[in-house]
Amino acid sequence: MNPHLVQKLGFGLLALISLVVVIPILLVIGAILAQGAPAISAEFLTAMPRDGMKAGGILPAIVGTLLLTAGTGLVAIPMGVGAAIYLSEYARDTGLTRAVRLAIVNLASVPSVVYGLFGVGIFVLLLQFGTSILAGSLTLAIMTLPVIISTSEEALRAVPMEFRTVSASLGGTPWQGIRRVVLPQALPGIITGVILGLLRSAGETAPILFTVAAFYLPALPQSVMDQTMALPYHLYVISTQVPGMPLSIQFGTALTLLIYVLSMNVIATLIRGYFRRRREW
Repeated sequence: MNPHLVQKLGFGLLALISLVVVIPILLVIGAILAQGAPAISAEFLTAMPRDGMKAGGILPAIVGTLLLTAGTGLVAIPMGVGAAIYLSEYARDTGLTRAVRLAIVNLASVPSVVYGLFGVGIFVLLLQFGTSILAGSLTLAIMTLPVIISTSEEALRAVPMEFRTVSASLGGTPWQGIRRVVLPQALPGIITGVILGLLRSAGETAPILFTVAAFYLPALPQSVMDQTMALPYHLYVISTQVPGMPLSIQFGTALTLLIYVLSMNVIATLIRGYFRRRREW
């Protein structure tokens, strides 16, 4: 068969597969935009819910989602990047380190409900944090760690060894080479892993259902030991547990969560692009 014909058939098949994947996503996004946009207003985004969440706004859910994402990042990013640096730059290639890497990969595929049950047992009951923002953030951080560790380690390993060699030849310590040379070059990949992990935590319902989320709480949290509403759980509640809930509020909440996730993606892309332009290889 003509190689050029085979190539055209391959490109055509790839284009068809791409359309099959992309078109349903665009249809879902279009439906959310069409039915959710009329509900978006200043009151909807800044007011407290009332009348059993059938009126008012979703401010507590928005604030709760922001707090949980921030808490997850504060815990997961230093621990995840630190573990990746150790595994990539310091740990020897032994059976133990290979087992740790295998465990990290396996933990990334564990269902989120398992992490929720783990959070209940450890943070809510054993450490007696109760159902609180602290317990929810720690649970989400543990769920996010495998993604951050694995992607950050790959980004660090992708930096050419010559960077480390030159740093050492100039008298730099291993840590100086990592901090001043390797980390800046690996930042685009690390940021990608961080955002992937945080986006997963921002859209999860099961872990926060057990550890932090409140069914109806028309007030903002005052401390990390308080419960809070969150957009994923709020969307689940108004879609399945509240009879007579206006459809516009359901789609408006879904659109708000979608905008939040897409905004995080856009910001991460801009930051990643900035550091990628500064990369020297």
